[in-house]
Amino acid sequence: MNEEIKYWILRDHKLFNTLNRSQIKELCIIKKFRKGHKGEIIYFANDEVKKIYILTKGMIKITHTDANGNEIIKDIIHKGDIFGEIALDSTEDQETEYAQALSSEIIICSFRLEEFENLMQKNPSLALSYTKLVGLKLKRLENKYSNLVFKDVKTRLITFLKDWALREGVALENGGYKINNYLTQDEMSKIVCATRQTVTELLNQLQEAGKIAYNRKEILITNINNLK
Repeated sequence: MNEEIKYWILRDHKLFNTLNRSQIKELCIIKKFRKGHKGEIIYFANDEVKKIYILTKGMIKITHTDANGNEIIKDIIHKGDIFGEIALDSTEDQETEYAQALSSEIIICSFRLEEFENLMQKNPSLALSYTKLVGLKLKRLENKYSNLVFKDVKTRLITFLKDWALREGVALENGGYKINNYLTQDEMSKIVCATRQTVTELLNQLQEAGKIAYNRKEILITNINNLK
């Protein structure tokens, strides 16, 4: 990837749209680009060098492992999303969190935490854009955790399917949506905090009721308003 392409990748990102050319050139100096492939671990939360990452191609899952070894998928990261040390807080987590590539190929841009902090101190507009972007991300995660606490498994799965459809799906006639399915049933179960068996049974129930059509490649929601 040549320097001109790297420049335009940063220039087109909503986080940096208030910066001028020279400021983005400065970003290009401190950033690093890296490619990865499906299944590859991108980072661990307890890495010695703290970094902020921006996904520029593909999809990544953020997985959290508790003290008992149970895994929960905290978030699915899409092109343009920020992950890593997004809170600008170097306090170590008591449990393990890591990012893993979901797509056949991913490309990430990374900044060392201290370098990014220095850049924001020199560019208040960047700090403001970053705060807004992270605020929206944290709000979305807060809503997800609220669903986990107050809703049963079926409602959590349906909420996840609806959110997935609205965020990534293709709208069809009569309220339908088609979703490119890149998640296994095991991964879905870790997103909604349920067993794989339970998720499989619920998907089968929804399919038998004619509310979805499900296979390994795609999920068809016949009418999103009737999915309940």
